Amino acid sequence: MVDLRIQYEKLGPEIDAAIKNVLKSTAFIRGPEVGIFEKELQKYLETNYVITCGNGTDALQISLMALGLKPGDEVITSDFTFISAIEVVALLGLKLILVDPDPYTYNITAEAVGKVISPRTKVIIPIHLFGQCADMENIMKVAKDNGIYVIEDSAQATGTDFIFSDGTGKKAGTIGIIGTTSFFPSKNLGCFGDGGALITNDELLAKKARSIANHGMKIKYRHDDIGINSRLDTIQAAILNVKLNYLDRFNDARRSVADFYDKALAGCKSITLPGRSAYSSHIFHQYTIRVGNGLRDELKNYLASVKIPSMIYYPGPLHIQDAYRYLGYAEEDFPVTSLLCKEVLSLPIHPDMEQEQLEYITCNILKFFETK
Repeated sequence: MVDLRIQYEKLGPEIDAAIKNVLKSTAFIRGPEVGIFEKELQKYLETNYVITCGNGTDALQISLMALGLKPGDEVITSDFTFISAIEVVALLGLKLILVDPDPYTYNITAEAVGKVISPRTKVIIPIHLFGQCADMENIMKVAKDNGIYVIEDSAQATGTDFIFSDGTGKKAGTIGIIGTTSFFPSKNLGCFGDGGALITNDELLAKKARSIANHGMKIKYRHDDIGINSRLDTIQAAILNVKLNYLDRFNDARRSVADFYDKALAGCKSITLPGRSAYSSHIFHQYTIRVGNGLRDELKNYLASVKIPSMIYYPGPLHIQDAYRYLGYAEEDFPVTSLLCKEVLSLPIHPDMEQEQLEYITCNILKFFETK
């Protein structure tokens, strides 16, 4: 699905040198490379503050903690995503409100959010799924009209551009009060372990988040906030400093792969290609098709038989996971999510895919459907 080895082979000399510098310095925790990376990512995103942390899940939790929410406050997010966002909401004793995504973009909409807002709603978490922004302009309008915070989960969308109706643009993660991201190895900007970051233009929130991530300390051994221990280690920061220089190239290469898939599979009536919105670029963290007529699992098995990997993101709605049955949702409450979980299939995509690989994948997909 993601060939990290070939990427390392291309960037290996730079990455090895960066790691060696950290090993020589022995500044493994909060070494200078961490601060350098934060500043470089700030420049790239054109934002005021980047606070690195241990992973993308911690980034979401720290964001919610920094906003000073109270148990019972409501947080709205998508039923169709990875568990992280709802996990931290539950851990903090907040009330989770789920909505169905748009079946075309896989992201939540302002319309869906607007239907479930209540006087207790404090936060909306749009998750920019698979590399494309949710409709942030209208989500921000709904949030502003109701006095609600917006925390963007841009873990799959680092480098995506959101285009407002007046033609101006902002990077994913820089539009809400706080943005979060992940540097998990398979992400478009990934390190060689776990890592994450918070993004904000608010100075007070930045200071609060940095304190929370460091045991609640602004000054050593003085604990002003209840905090956690969550930090990006220096070796990972050094690796990210190298990779950030190539991020736009990586994303452009992913778009080229997606363009090939779009063209090659356009005539296949059993497949719905990934939707591309007018208001967002797409960096294709995943290239996720929908397979109709109940053929998704059969196609996946066929691809495996000819040594083509594929993945199902995500195989089950969050609202029916055993840990979240307490929310009280019925299985049929989210029909779009339930349908997507039965139809979605993600194909291999990474910046170093070759024409021969792409032709092999698409030819086999078309061959499968010739007999159906």
